[in-house]
Amino acid sequence: MRCGLIAVCLGFAGAAPAAAQLAGEPFIHDPSTVTLSDGKYYTFGTRGGGLVSEDGWTWRGGPERPGGGVAPDVIRIGDRYYVAYAVGGGGMGGGHASQVKMMWTLSLDPASPRFKFHDIGVVASSDGVETADAIDPAFLYAEGRLWLTYGTYFGPIRMIELDPKTGLRMAGNVPVDVAIDMEATAMLYRDGYYYLLGTHGTCCDGPNSTYHIRAGRARSPLGPYLDHMGIPLLRGGGKMVVSARGRRIGPGHFGRIALAGGVEKLSLHYEADMDRSGRSVLAIEPLRWTGGWPVVGETVAPGTYEIASERSGYALSLATDSVRIPFDVRRSFMAAATDPVGPIPDQTLAQDSADWPRGRIRVDLADYLVRPHQLWTITPVPAAGGYFGAPYYRIAIAGTSRMLAATPNGEVETITAATAGAEPLWQIDQLTDGSYRIKPKAVPGDGRDLALVAIGASTPTLAAFDPASPAGRWTFKRP
Repeated sequence: MRCGLIAVCLGFAGAAPAAAQLAGEPFIHDPSTVTLSDGKYYTFGTRGGGLVSEDGWTWRGGPERPGGGVAPDVIRIGDRYYVAYAVGGGGMGGGHASQVKMMWTLSLDPASPRFKFHDIGVVASSDGVETADAIDPAFLYAEGRLWLTYGTYFGPIRMIELDPKTGLRMAGNVPVDVAIDMEATAMLYRDGYYYLLGTHGTCCDGPNSTYHIRAGRARSPLGPYLDHMGIPLLRGGGKMVVSARGRRIGPGHFGRIALAGGVEKLSLHYEADMDRSGRSVLAIEPLRWTGGWPVVGETVAPGTYEIASERSGYALSLATDSVRIPFDVRRSFMAAATDPVGPIPDQTLAQDSADWPRGRIRVDLADYLVRPHQLWTITPVPAAGGYFGAPYYRIAIAGTSRMLAATPNGEVETITAATAGAEPLWQIDQLTDGSYRIKPKAVPGDGRDLALVAIGASTPTLAAFDPASPAGRWTFKRP
């Protein structure tokens, strides 16, 4: 258990995180990195056991991990799943003597015939006298080499190298000190940099926990790790990645989740979810990269937005005739400076919609004029499920039941509730640059994986998402 000191360039401004954050029973402490095995996602926690999910949204208990102990981590290399965990230490029972143990299995699913854990042995230890504490292990496999970090506030964070073929400590390997004043570390490799992320602050005090995650980076896996101000992690430095947010307090134990299409997420636990009796819970958030640094992103919050194309900057709109807003040309262009001024009313939905067709209306991209046919209300539908930290959403013209929908021929249009049949649902994921990918949960009669894409300056459609192109990237802006 993480003992501590106690036994986003957003496309919109001012929005709070979505209230819904994972369904089911996501109760866990010190979760390992979320790992895919036999079509399901697994994470393991302190004291054995863990959680499993088929979609990254609804979680339940069921995984098995022998050995007990605290703060495990999991990594897949080849056909093996390596699991590291600690026994003892952390100040529990008054001591810091601990061992980091390793085991492996061919499947994480207890129902699989390939599920069987094999003990490897001890790969790191602390004797309770030295200023080190061998708990909180975390893996990194990069450029063909396998690394393991461990440690707590009692002493330094240390790194060792393991043999990726056996999981054993490399012969003659000596631990290297890489950071202080942190615990629950994690590592990742990106664009030539090694990143060391660690949890600062206090844990295990519910809504009073001050846990938060900070990072440093280095060109070598052994450091030196520096933060964005050039302060070494060996001197207590670290750039903020995620702190308490909304009613979830005390984030710790970072794990990176790389999904298809360039989408990245981070897993962690919050020490206290104030909407779930202050219990420690698993959470999954978008992971953004800004200036070469990881930072927590934002799941789209319920609200009304302009949806703007990153390709052209034009706004997603109903393809209807524009209704002009009346104004006095002379007062706009020829009035004296001393003439009285007053507001021009916004165009109302009734004015804008007077001539809309009653049936299906296609959509296009057009100059944004803050008109009702360009304002979209985003509503999470938690009962419909979700995918990796975000619920499925309804996207509708504000103040109406006219919803964005995918058509059987791979186009997009709006339909009314009376003609919808099954409710059209959308998956909205923040990308690493802060923009968003918008995907239909399903395309009628089409099994392809499609996303909302601008194939021209003014033409939205459904097509395969290209992470390298701005055509499938969107921003949500408050009107």
